[in-house]
Amino acid sequence: MDNKYETETQDTVKFDIETERSILITQTMSNVKKALKEKGYNPVNQIVGYIMSGDPTYITSHNDARSQIKRLDRDELLEEIVSYYLVQKTVND
Repeated sequence: MDNKYETETQDTVKFDIETERSILITQTMSNVKKALKEKGYNPVNQIVGYIMSGDPTYITSHNDARSQIKRLDRDELLEEIVSYYLVQKTVND
């Protein structure tokens, strides 16, 4: 094999952008939650404030949390949160 990206069988690698986006959102929210807790804030209240208003000052700049959450589209973030909630409630109902 000359190319390090080729496989012996030449199988096509599938990339799922939705899964990758979901992973990014999950990692970011985990980091933001941790930073907010470390600074003594209620993560739920602060994140809701940010989503509703768009004001990034609801999120602490501690551990780069504010910069991280600003990289996410708020609509996509809300969609991910609602989807997760509905799946969890459907499973548990």
